[in-house]
Formats: sequence, structure tokens, C-alpha cells
Amino acid sequence: MPTTLSGLQKPGHQWAYIADGEPGAIAETLVAFANSDGGWLVLGIDAEGAAGAFVTDDEAADAVRAAERLCRPPVRTVDWQPLAVPGGAGALLRVERSNELHTLEDGRVLVRRGAENTPATGDEITRLLSSRPVGEFELQPIPGATREDLAEEIIDEYLERRQKRSPRQAILPKDKLLQQIGALTEDRTPTVAGMLLFGKDPQFFMPQCRAVFVKFADTQPRGPEGALGYGRREEFTGPLPLIIDRAWRVIWEEMDKRAVVKGLQRQEETEYPSTAVREALVNAVAHRDYRITGRGIEIRMYSDRMEITSPGGLPAHITLDNLVEEHYSRNPRLVNGLYQWGYIEELGLGIDRMIEDMVKAGHPPPKFESPGHRFTVILYNTRDQERAAQPWESNMNERQLKALEYVQQNGFITNSDYRQICPHVGAETLRLDLADMVNRGILLKIGDKRGTRYILK
Repeated sequence: MPTTLSGLQKPGHQWAYIADGEPGAIAETLVAFANSDGGWLVLGIDAEGAAGAFVTDDEAADAVRAAERLCRPPVRTVDWQPLAVPGGAGALLRVERSNELHTLEDGRVLVRRGAENTPATGDEITRLLSSRPVGEFELQPIPGATREDLAEEIIDEYLERRQKRSPRQAILPKDKLLQQIGALTEDRTPTVAGMLLFGKDPQFFMPQCRAVFVKFADTQPRGPEGALGYGRREEFTGPLPLIIDRAWRVIWEEMDKRAVVKGLQRQEETEYPSTAVREALVNAVAHRDYRITGRGIEIRMYSDRMEITSPGGLPAHITLDNLVEEHYSRNPRLVNGLYQWGYIEELGLGIDRMIEDMVKAGHPPPKFESPGHRFTVILYNTRDQERAAQPWESNMNERQLKALEYVQQNGFITNSDYRQICPHVGAETLRLDLADMVNRGILLKIGDKRGTRYILK
């Protein structure tokens, strides 16, 4: 490899010269090379061979490290060689074509055109994303990350749940198992999958791996007062299991709930079936395209629907027409990790279960959209009118629910029975409870005075 000025080539598609130590200029070239075909970066001299600002090799190394931190995600440099620069110091280093799409800190995507770093067009970004291999992306090491960037308590929880799910599996040393599942490389560097599943601060290395929840008061993006805006906004960071747990907690808090009786069994019914919402949330986290930077998972709750959008269109051969029948995982190691953790019950059945649970609850089936490089699941909270008209869907107090459970067990209830069930409640209050259920068409009153009893109408 060239280590003297005579061995260097002219500036071009894969050759660039930077004389000073300004990290921003270096970062632009790192991103452009990584998004294109890679290239050689010459530090310490300009294209005419004039010496620049570096006095020592350490200064050149520090400038590159600072530049790497301005790239999202960081760009790896290899094949470092000191360069003989008259009156100063320099370096020659290699930037390889990356399996990821890289941006600068301000969100710009650059590519190499001739000897220039230029902004990529929308079509170019689309081609860059589609041309990157996906299968091995999860195994890519995270530049700058070490084993210490993984959280031991998260790993231990995963191992415990994995062992409960598959008790017959051999118990391996912790790091050996992490290597086996693709979370660590042989030299103990965290991979993309490892950082997403177990990282202490995954967003430091992959800022795009986050989720945002926004609740609107209307069917349009409006706040409580009717103006454009939102009523609540929450952002979720951390490893993927924590993102799922925290997002689910907020969704649960914001869903409408009511106590209902179905077949004389008391149940708490949520605005959307819990299982369907969890499936949509877990699918978004497990199957999004983590190569896409600048955008996280979005959860939007409107008055009539919930939309969960993940970056990345449908993978491989999957289309909106064959979504239910065909199964394909963009991130097989992440999916398996979440399965072992217990977030996924049965591999490949998430969409099927989501549809089934929504229909069983009387809602329309989920709607799926895939415009551009994103995928959206839409859950509607409307119910069919026949189901909504059932008397068992009516709100009831705790005493009335107990009365209905008693009717189920005994066939009828009397005022005396009701007083025994609720001994600390006044007789008049209990009489009004029973009269209310009669008026609402739930119970039928039979007999008179002491012989009065109530049966299911």
C-alpha cells in the first residue's frame, strides 16, 4: 500500500485529500465514501501536495475519531498508514463501502460523485437502501462499541427467560451464547442485533432505534382545544425490550376501558383488543428496517383509530396481497431474540392473530399500508352495531356485576340474596341496582313482594 506521496493517485471517485483537521469536512468524506463504493482518504496534504495542519500522527487520529462521531451511524475506517508529509504529519486510511445508509449529524445523506461529496437525491437514497444486503446487517459490528456497552441485567433477564422457554437447551457461558445468537463478534464487539437487544444506550450508536407515541383528540392531528397539535407525546429509548414495555404501558394508559359482562362473566374491555395492539407494536419493533436513519417507530392514537408505523417497506417477496399467507423476517436474529424473551408467542403468526382478535372483538380487520419505505398498521375502534347493542356491553357497578355472577350460578337472585352478597350496602341502594338492571333489559322481575326474584331476561 502507498506510504509516500509518489504512490498516491489524483482526487477522484475513490480518492480524497483533506489538508486541515476540521472534523466536519472529514465526516462528509467518510459518509460519501461509505454510501458509495468506498475509497482512500489522504489526510495532512491537499491535492497539490501542500502540507496541512497536522503536526503529529496523534493529531490526525484525533481528528478522524471526532469526525466518526459526527456520522450516523459511525463510519468505520481501516488500513491506517502514516504518510510522509514534508514539514508535518499525515495519514492514509481506507473507508469501505458500508452495509448501512449513513448520514451526517444534521441528517444530510452524501454520496461520492467524481471528486466531490454531493447530497443524494430521493431516488438515490431509495436505491441505496434497496441495494444494501439485509440478512447480515444484524451481524455487523458496531464501530466504537465494546462489550461494556451491553447491560448485564438485561442479558441476565434474557438468559433467564430463554431457559424457562427452552429448559432442555444446553447452558453455555454468557459470552459464548451471545456469540452464538449473533449479539457479539468473536473479538467481543457488540453487533447491531446485540446492541438493539441488550445495549445500555443503543441510541448513542443507532439514534434511529427509538419509538414515539402521540395522542390526538380528534380524527385529525389536533390537540384537546381543536388546534393543530397533540394531547400527549412520549418518546421511548433503550434496548428493544424496554421500548416495547414502555410503549405498551403508555398505550394501555391512554386506551379507553370499561367493565362489561359477557355470558355473565365480568371482564375489562379495552378500546382495542390488547393482544392485537401488542402484536402490532412488537411487529413494528421486530421487523422495521434499522438501516434507515433519521426516523423511528411512530404510534399515533386518534379518536377513531390507532396507527403504528415502522420505517422500511415490506421485505423481500412480501406484498400487501400475500401478507397474511407468506412469512418473512427482515431481522431474524432480533425476531428470535424477542421470541426467546417471550414478546412473540408463536413465530410467523402475528398478523393472523391481529386480524382474528380485532374481528372477534367486533372491530373491522386491521388495515395495512406500505407507501414508500414505511409500513403502517391501522386499528379502528369502531364496532359493528349488532354487537354494540348487546345489553352485556353496558357499564355496571361492582355490586351489579356480583349480582349477575350470582344469577349465573343459581338461576335467579332475590333481594335477600343480594343483601347477603353486599351486607354493607343499604337495602334501598340494592333495590335501585336491581331496578336499574330491569329497566335496561338485563334482568326480568318475577313475582311480587316476598316472592320477588330476578332472572336473566
